[in-house]
Amino acid sequence: MKMLGKIIIDTERCKGCGLCVTVCPKGRIIISKRSNKSGYFPAEPAGPPMADCTGCAMCAIICPEAVIEVYRDENTVGGPSKKDRPILVKDK
Repeated sequence: MKMLGKIIIDTERCKGCGLCVTVCPKGRIIISKRSNKSGYFPAEPAGPPMADCTGCAMCAIICPEAVIEVYRDENTVGGPSKKDRPILVKDK
């Protein structure tokens, strides 16, 4: 089973540049038809939350305004296990 993701976009701070729309591998981000208080047309999640979003975070990485938060459902079967996570090396 795939890992499910969810994004939250701060639409009042988003300037609608569309970079997140272009990098989303599942096409789950669109530009809103309504403007925010600053007059920009912000990006917004397309469709219901967690529908096809993998939580890859490409949208958050490319966002020049850093207005996208990405969450992953770590309990989904097939997600990374705790033993696969890197361990910090302790000082001797």
